[in-house]
Parts: sequence; C-alpha cells; structure tokens
Amino acid sequence: MNIFICGLGLIGGSIAKAVKAHTFHTVIGFDRDAEVCRRAEAEGVIDRAGQPRDLAECDIVIVALYPDAAAAFVGENLKAFKANAILVDTCGIKTEVAVKIAALVKGTSVRYIGGHPMAGTERSGYENAFAELFTGASMILCPEYCDDKAALDTLSELFLGIGFGRITVSTCKHHDEVIAFTSQLAHVVSSAYIHGRLATEYSGFAAGSFADMTRVARLSADMWTELFFENRENLSDALGELIGNLESYKAALDKGDRDAMHALLAEGNARKIESEKLQFAPKGKSKC
Repeated sequence: MNIFICGLGLIGGSIAKAVKAHTFHTVIGFDRDAEVCRRAEAEGVIDRAGQPRDLAECDIVIVALYPDAAAAFVGENLKAFKANAILVDTCGIKTEVAVKIAALVKGTSVRYIGGHPMAGTERSGYENAFAELFTGASMILCPEYCDDKAALDTLSELFLGIGFGRITVSTCKHHDEVIAFTSQLAHVVSSAYIHGRLATEYSGFAAGSFADMTRVARLSADMWTELFFENRENLSDALGELIGNLESYKAALDKGDRDAMHALLAEGNARKIESEKLQFAPKGKSKC
C-alpha cells in the first residue's frame, strides 16, 4: 500500500521508520519542516517527501499532529484524498478531535478511525524517533465513526505488523476517561513534583525513584496544554481523586497513625500488582 504520514516528529517519524523496517509498503512523508523531510528521505525512512496533492494516491493516511492541527489538515486537504482512503490520527485525546474529523469526512468515501499509540518518550522530534518505539505497545483504535470492518482490520494488521503488541478497540469517551488517569495525570504529577523546593538540590541524593517520578516532566508544554484542556473535565476528576488520596497519606502522618499508613501502603502495593496483570495481558485484539 501507499501510506501518507503527515508529521514526522517522534510518533510520525517512528511510524515511518517502523513501516520501512517491517513491511514493504511505500511511505510518503510530509512535514512543515522541509529539512526533516529531506533528512528522512536521505535516511530511507520515507520513500519520498510528499505534498498534500500526493494524498490522491495513498491508501492509508496517518495524521501525526496535535489535535487542532490534525483536524485543520484534514479540512484543508480533504478534496485531495483518494476514494475510500483510510484515515487515522494519533492524537492523545479522542472525543473532541474525532467529532471534528468525523464531521469533515461525513458524506465522503474516506473511512476515518481515531487512533492513539500508547508509546512515547520524554523527548520529541524526528531526531528522537526510532523504529522499535512501539514494540509490544498497545495501539488504541476508536472506530465509532466508521462502520467498515475491513478498514479496522487493515489498520490492525498494519499496526501489529510494525511491532505493536495489541490492538485495543475503544469508544472515544472511554478512551478519554481512562487516558486522563493513565497518561495525563501522570504528566501533571511529574510536573508538579519537579516544582518542589528541593528539586534542584538533589545532587548525590537521587536514585531511580526520583528519575522515574520526574521523567515525563520533560515535555512539550504546547502539546500537553492542548491535550489537557481538550480533556479537562476528565483530567480534573482524576486530579481531584488523587488529591483526596494524598490527603489520606498526609492525615496519617499528621496524626502519627502508623496503622493507617501501613494499610494505605499495603493496599497500594496490592493494587500495583493487580494493575500489572492488566498491563501485561495477552497480546492480540481486545475491546474496552
């Protein structure tokens, strides 16, 4: 197939590298930074640098941009899409962006499925993209605006073929509720933690725990602000729940209640063990 990838940053660049490493598909890459396209073509990451007019020959279009930019790209270039093309975005929120894109493609032959690769690093940009980023990861697909099973099967086969360990089929609403907890809240906590007054005075005192807690504080403020506010109700709920949980730990300390602290820690340990069973569920395709 011919695959058009719009946006060759960490995610789009890694998808391009994985497609070239694991399949025989042709990859046409497009990025607002012409130098990135030239570098990707020179490195064999894409077969050629493209322009929106090249959408006319592409079977799959992957839009790896921020939510607002993703919808804007589709709206500006929809007339160039090949008939019956499969369109998938990689945005970290789904409800708002999916509603916008679904409205744009309604009445056309373009088959749109929302997507979100559950993989990434704290560093962004093409220079940090690598083919094995998705090895064993979950690819979430939200096909509620597409009733063509063949399109879902085609995307599932593609993503499993480039290294993803499982396909998770979800509604946009459920995706955004869960992702507020599993991803967005973690970024808020990491960012808030590094605001601590001792965060710059730890030399010689920090080990793995500090590194783990602060890893995702290194982030794109532009992207994460957009993601947070396009999912703000779900994120606010998750943050409120966390604050309540933290108050329980603080109360145990303030009251000198060792039994209460021990119970909280023991329950946390048990819930971590249970969560790992879900995280490392069998590979394949699942529905949420």
